[in-house]
Amino acid sequence: MSLTIARTRAVYDLLDVQDALDRSRGRSPELEAFYERMLDTGPERFVTTPSSLDALSPLFEECPNFDAVLDDLARYLRLAHAGNKGFNVMPILLLGGPGVGKTHFAKRLARAMGTDCELISMNALSAGFVITGSSASWRGAKCGKVAERLVRGQYANPVVVLDEVEKASGSSQSDPLAALYQLLEPETSRAFRDEFIDVEIDASQIFWVLTANSTEGIPAPLLNRMAVYEVPAPTASQAAGIAQRMVAALLVELNLPGFDARLPDAVLDKLAPVAPRDLRKTLLDSLGYAVADGRAHVTVADVRLRGVPGRARIGF
Repeated sequence: MSLTIARTRAVYDLLDVQDALDRSRGRSPELEAFYERMLDTGPERFVTTPSSLDALSPLFEECPNFDAVLDDLARYLRLAHAGNKGFNVMPILLLGGPGVGKTHFAKRLARAMGTDCELISMNALSAGFVITGSSASWRGAKCGKVAERLVRGQYANPVVVLDEVEKASGSSQSDPLAALYQLLEPETSRAFRDEFIDVEIDASQIFWVLTANSTEGIPAPLLNRMAVYEVPAPTASQAAGIAQRMVAALLVELNLPGFDARLPDAVLDKLAPVAPRDLRKTLLDSLGYAVADGRAHVTVADVRLRGVPGRARIGF
């Protein structure tokens, strides 16, 4: 069991918020309500660091194709413990084809760190206001995802995942990636201004994880702000291990202690083309068919595949 060390950090100044609230009187009820919430909740947020140097060890088993990323993160965690400082590393970009597990890894990393995870899908993002907020003078204006997570959440260091970042599109007047030039730099992100609330927010503790299928479409200045990792698809043995661990977890979740947790090789071979986003349901169905047939083990006949693309390996 890994515990989490938490210290606090102010992510905004109460006097700035009060001044902004006074200036906004009568302009926007939504903006006034947001300022009042900031005053009520206060500026202090938790900054978490895993208390154990082994906190990332489970991820080496659960996400075995991410070992290069995890090797670096484990080293940075040791540095954090040695200097008694927060576990705060530069933004990372995970490159890999669909199904290798990039988004799953980011969510699992947030859990290991004891913090929140905010997922922003970039594949349909055509305007930067989703990240930075929109002007309070606009109809239907609201704050962006970054400010909302820092104000409404408990943590100053959430994991923010920008999924499929290479697919973001926009115009020169509304570039969805423009805000990242400030947000991915530790110095400038300390004074991030969301357009809706127009108050400086300290976003420097955010753990940024960007995912992409390739670097095509990502500007070079952004790439220079990140540590870039090529994530391969799991090997055949890694894919089998993922399926075995998932079925074992399901048996605990379903309270089936007498069920055989070992999947035969033939079953693993049949599961090989199933994407992990579908793997849980496929395994649940397989367990259901086995139980309905009065058995305590899964057979090849229990694995019913529907519309599974012909991929050779399991990925996330």
